[in-house]
Amino acid sequence: MAKIIYTHTDEAPMLATYSFLPVVEAFASTAGVEIETRDISLAGRIIALFGDFLTEDQRQSDALAELGALAQTPEANIIKLPNISASMPQLKAAIAELQSQGYALPDYPNNPSSDEETDIRSRYDRIKGSAVNPVLREGNSDRRAPLSVKNYARKYPHSMGAWSAESKTNVATMDGGDFRANEKSVVMEADDQIEIRFTAEDGTVKVLKKAFGVLKGEVIDGTFMSAAQLDTFLAEQVARAKEEGVLFSAHLKATMMKVSDPIIFGHVVKAFFPDLFATYGEDLEAAGLSPNNGLAAILGGLDDLSETVRDGVKADIEDGLANGPGIAMVDSTQGITNLHVPSDVIVDASMPAMIRTSGHMWGADDGEHDTLAVLPDSSYAGVYQTVVEDCRANGAYDPTTMGTVPNVGLMAQAAEEYGSHDKTFEITGAGTVQVVNSAGRVIIEHQVEQGDIWRACQTKDLPIRDWVKLAVTRARASETPAIFWLDETRAHDRNLIAKVNDYLADHDTEGLTLKIMAPIEATAYTLERLRRGEDTISVSGNVLRDYLTDLFPILELGTSAKMLSVVPLINGGGLFETGAGGSAPKHVVQLLQENHLRWDSLGEFLALAESFAHLSTSTSNARAQVLADTLDAATGTFLLQDKSPKRKVGELDNRGSHFYLAMYWAQELARQEEDAELAAAFAEIAKDFATHEDDINAELLGVQGSPVELGGYYRPSDEKAQTAMRPSATLNRVLESLVSKLG
Repeated sequence: MAKIIYTHTDEAPMLATYSFLPVVEAFASTAGVEIETRDISLAGRIIALFGDFLTEDQRQSDALAELGALAQTPEANIIKLPNISASMPQLKAAIAELQSQGYALPDYPNNPSSDEETDIRSRYDRIKGSAVNPVLREGNSDRRAPLSVKNYARKYPHSMGAWSAESKTNVATMDGGDFRANEKSVVMEADDQIEIRFTAEDGTVKVLKKAFGVLKGEVIDGTFMSAAQLDTFLAEQVARAKEEGVLFSAHLKATMMKVSDPIIFGHVVKAFFPDLFATYGEDLEAAGLSPNNGLAAILGGLDDLSETVRDGVKADIEDGLANGPGIAMVDSTQGITNLHVPSDVIVDASMPAMIRTSGHMWGADDGEHDTLAVLPDSSYAGVYQTVVEDCRANGAYDPTTMGTVPNVGLMAQAAEEYGSHDKTFEITGAGTVQVVNSAGRVIIEHQVEQGDIWRACQTKDLPIRDWVKLAVTRARASETPAIFWLDETRAHDRNLIAKVNDYLADHDTEGLTLKIMAPIEATAYTLERLRRGEDTISVSGNVLRDYLTDLFPILELGTSAKMLSVVPLINGGGLFETGAGGSAPKHVVQLLQENHLRWDSLGEFLALAESFAHLSTSTSNARAQVLADTLDAATGTFLLQDKSPKRKVGELDNRGSHFYLAMYWAQELARQEEDAELAAAFAEIAKDFATHEDDINAELLGVQGSPVELGGYYRPSDEKAQTAMRPSATLNRVLESLVSKLG
């Protein structure tokens, strides 16, 4: 039987799955397609790695490892929903919730004092940050806005704040001493083993990373961020924000860059509150209260300190907020600042949101203000500054006329920075870090100081070849210029440019516009075309892929959740991603308070159609193609009829949008002519949906307005979640009748 794997993830996408998956299962069954789920939620991943602490009935298999193996086979057909890339506060909160539910999990050891605690911490650290995507992404990214989505944005344009030529909003970034400036890069001449060593000034040698295999043609990078230069830079930006009268806001990615960016975040917290850490830094460190985890963790742990220290810490924080620059707020009503939680402000989502809102962020007064956006590493910060300057000069973008920017992203096999987690280290003293090959030859070397953040990255040759091929394929298919965003003045990019030029020669590029441009130049080129209504494919590396596939979709469509994200797996399978999950937490809060889920499942509709089409080709299942074509048509109707979830209680929400998608899909299946049996069966179903439209809406809307109890945030009760997300008995009956007819 043909099979699609549907991932069970976290927060709003996970809750929406309780509503939408029964629709998927019912329709898929008519084509002999089985839908299986795999739990790769944060809670599920914790449970899978700590089975030795749990009872037999609590244990579950490692679904992520299973899917990682499947992704390397031609049979793979995986629909991947957004999941939590856990920061330390999120990880600890999930552990505490599971413990409260009866799972005898160990606490996270902040300072391991035994082999057992070291093992426990190592296991938990495997769950932090971007633990999921690198495992599943055995192919490169093809992400674009479908025409139906683009047409919807033009017909129903989202709000875009006006820009003033006098705007004082800017992006601040380091001009030396950062990852970009210190980068060194080599291409391996043969298969080899390499080791990462640290030699202290006294000659003591410590192996940071034991020997691991690398392949011929693989690009190996090493770099570091100077802690001293970072601190100088941050102190200057705090002073600059105050002098210019703008909000101070730090933009990092402490989820995906789970080792380096929490450390950088901690430096930002210390720079904003210098007196606090000068006076009480040792007390906080002794209590395990690290600035890397944000102000909220510090404030939440003060009860374990003496009254004198506790009061002094609170006073210094209040003084820092009162006398420093205004600080951007995550939630001004709750007093949650940009520095409270490292995972609250994620650069790829927060920067385009700021640009879309007149270059403003929210201040403590609940008003919008110009902002100094601080992005310490300069690798990609110039992209955002270029957009800011373009808006300051030319005004906001117009969703009704602007072009689109699809992306072909190099991400297969943990390419570039997102594969650096196990090779990133906070240096403990002055000395030298070396990358050494099996012959003892030093291939990369850096002089470092205490506190510097050193990291190495790998990019395999096969994914680079596949990336170039995918870029040419997309440029040819869409007849659109494709720009490789690569900077010849950066060490890693120089090596990629050489490979791109070599591998382009393997393809027919006649008549295609293919350019290589540094990110700032590529941004300006793309924006000029965008304002003229012209399309441009961005071909980028892994982190820049992440940034661009939020930046342009948020400006074009209002959200990146409406993008079609296909990952053609290198070995022939398919991974179909359903959009970004940055807004998921606030949607859960609204559901819990008002029983209204605003989450938009459009990305799932788009991914599912592509999944059915891929399955039809790979298994010669003609009915799967009928499902794909009719779902695509139904999604177009869904958009034009404006059935996406609304913002307020009492209006259509996620559950109602699933009903309308199902009704339009049934109508398309009833009128299609490729499969008469399907058409006949769905004629009755479509009629049933239409006849009971008012009843179903009444049942779905009738539950809104009251709080909901789910039995958990990270691991809700299945029974309670199903009850909350499937409140229409009439809709449930129609879906059951469909399964009985053709399932």
